[in-house]
Amino acid sequence: MAISKYLESRKNIAGSACGLAGLVLTFTGVAGPYWPVVVAGLYGAGALIAPPERPPLPDFPDPSAQLDELRGDFGRLGAYLADVEVPPVAAGWLTQLHELLSGLLDPGWAAELLAQDPEGLHVLARAVRQDVPEAVDTFVRTRWWTRLAPGQEPPERHLERQLSLVHEELKRVATALRETEERRQESHTRYLEDRGRAN
Repeated sequence: MAISKYLESRKNIAGSACGLAGLVLTFTGVAGPYWPVVVAGLYGAGALIAPPERPPLPDFPDPSAQLDELRGDFGRLGAYLADVEVPPVAAGWLTQLHELLSGLLDPGWAAELLAQDPEGLHVLARAVRQDVPEAVDTFVRTRWWTRLAPGQEPPERHLERQLSLVHEELKRVATALRETEERRQESHTRYLEDRGRAN
């Protein structure tokens, strides 16, 4: 495996080309009786000056594949939340989050814009894979302890606040995407106006 890799390497190809030049010098009589040294030396020189092998770039999934994975994770999150009992206010926040995430992740123009916005994609992935499930899971565990030792601040308040913060963050992503489309529309209007003035 290593030998075949070297045979296909740039160093071997450059060295072989220089070695062939050494053979040409030998057949033309320039190298004389020292032709093996000349051929070997030229091969070595060629192998040394050849550019180093470049390792292939990692094969990261493209943004559309990342969105597909995120949609799958969003479906799993929905199944998890369907089995969890939360207070009405928190349930309202979860419904709003579900609608907002559905709108952003549904295939269409919003998802196309999102695929070009790594920061926004990161915020959505963090909300789906970390923020929402962790907030709900922490609430479920804390609620159990609160029943054993009442008198502490109700865990519902923390859950509601956490979900509202995630919702605010996702709304900022949606607003940024909307503003991108508005700028695109305005720039197209300016282009048409400029073209009209030029004619």
